[in-house]
Amino acid sequence: MPVIEKRSLRAAQNRSVRLAVGALGTLALVSLALSRYDLTALAVTHAAVRDWLSGAELYAYREPVSQAGAALPPALAIVLAPLALLPLKAAGWLLALSGVAALLLSAVVLAGPIARRHGRRRTPLALTVAALALLTEPVRAALGEGRPELLVFGLVLADLVALRRAERAGWWTVHRPAPLADRLRQSWADGSWAGVGTGLAVAFAVTPGFFLLGLFVLRQRRAALTALTTAVTATLAGLLFAPRETLSWFGDTLWELDRAEPLNAAGNQALAGVLARLYGFPAPPVLVWLAFGALLLAVGLIRARSAFAEGDRVAAFTVIGLAAAGFGPMTTPAELIWLVPAVLVLADGALRRRTGVRRTRSHRYGAAILAAAALSGYALLVIAPPALLTWNGYAFALIALVSALPWRHRPPVGAPARPSRRVAAIPGPRGG
Repeated sequence: MPVIEKRSLRAAQNRSVRLAVGALGTLALVSLALSRYDLTALAVTHAAVRDWLSGAELYAYREPVSQAGAALPPALAIVLAPLALLPLKAAGWLLALSGVAALLLSAVVLAGPIARRHGRRRTPLALTVAALALLTEPVRAALGEGRPELLVFGLVLADLVALRRAERAGWWTVHRPAPLADRLRQSWADGSWAGVGTGLAVAFAVTPGFFLLGLFVLRQRRAALTALTTAVTATLAGLLFAPRETLSWFGDTLWELDRAEPLNAAGNQALAGVLARLYGFPAPPVLVWLAFGALLLAVGLIRARSAFAEGDRVAAFTVIGLAAAGFGPMTTPAELIWLVPAVLVLADGALRRRTGVRRTRSHRYGAAILAAAALSGYALLVIAPPALLTWNGYAFALIALVSALPWRHRPPVGAPARPSRRVAAIPGPRGG
């Protein structure tokens, strides 16, 4: 056998071994997460949907011990209804594997531009990012508790892909008469479906509604209108198939902020939880919460628009996700998934400053600070000491990152770099 063929065969065998080891490691991590968190969130949803399919009201079910009730929109209940036909463990495994697949695709979206900029292959970096993300507390908790957070996360990031393609193709692309398959292929290629992912996410959860608002703030009006249309369509479909539950959700259940657990619980790392514990009340003072929450959201949206205008769409979406997590009334560690891309942004910012053309002392200091923030942040996400909940560590991290997460400046292709004419109302650090 020629030497070249032997090397190719050996390389293929090594890749197969690495993939097998990675798959076994992933299954082991998922199994550990399921056993540690015991599908606490999915157990309530699973029982509520089962009772609903048997003729009871979806939102009437209460867990016997904690008295927690199902807090999912009717559209998501319809999608998860087939899982109720399976045993709880089987449903948990199926949802967890779907979440892992969504995490892998999200890692490709997040790591692709970094690999391309540094001249590396996208797949190895994406697999590395996904493997590191699997070790963090938000991902472990989402998988172990049986939450659909990773699926919602993937839907939002799908619009990031569409916006990138739309930028390259231009919204003015004309669709000439062609067979349906060709039109669908063209729509996929030019990103004209941007907004569909966010719209579905809005129909399946409450927090993605901030991304719908963010698309308008980012001046992606067509994507925002597509997201709004998709969300309304999915909601109307829920009204068609589950009219009583849809009316109950929007009329009553949506406003029961403590339906899953009390707002002052230590696991609630949103502003509402911090204020409730600070004041010693079951719920925060509404006006104080809304005032601080609106300020945090405004800062996040303004900084996201500046990051998006300068080419860093990942940082823009991340800041919106962090602001939404801080403003929302209930944010558990499983819902802090946007801390993971924030760590990636910090790490890439440090690498850019370290390898950039301008290697001044300030750039070296900036790279050291960003690298230290990324390493310490990732270590805390992996270790997840109980003190983070006791001392509201996640909440303060959300506030700090919304206010100071740097973005990576990218000048327009084919044009010299020059300062933007628009100055951000709330300036923040930018990666070199």
